[in-house]
Amino acid sequence: MSHHQPIPETVEPCRQYSWVSEADTAAFAQRLARAPQLLDAVIELHGDLGAGKTTLARYLLRALGVGGRIKRPTFALVEPYQTPAGAPIFHFDFYRFGDPREWVDAGLRDLYAGPGLKLAEWPEQAEGVLPAPDLAIHIRVDADEHRSVTVQAHTARGRALLRTL
Repeated sequence: MSHHQPIPETVEPCRQYSWVSEADTAAFAQRLARAPQLLDAVIELHGDLGAGKTTLARYLLRALGVGGRIKRPTFALVEPYQTPAGAPIFHFDFYRFGDPREWVDAGLRDLYAGPGLKLAEWPEQAEGVLPAPDLAIHIRVDADEHRSVTVQAHTARGRALLRTL
């Protein structure tokens, strides 16, 4: 009989998905958009070039009611949007960062600290300076061009979001 206390689980909860088509990406975005906790969340989008990070962001913005042109924020670093109710959304792209300190130098700390949904592509380019995300979404392109997706929760808000999926 062991007298040791059980070791608490240190692995953050996660879920796995397989997206066969863009319709699967859109359906995932629709489910995520229904979560009330989403509008103040930080979501990191990980994946190689062409994995579908921006596609997911666009579907999510559309599901939240954002109209008009949705641009890739690669050169601007951040594109701001609003839901029809006026909730702010910020879509970041850190692909061009050569050093994580560029995030601080760009003055993005205030946007992250403020209200609104933050979607961050290429967060690894600002690793060590970004706050912990609520959700990290990892998209991998398989040999058959399907997407293998892992969604990992890192906070209480992230766990609530994960339950909605």
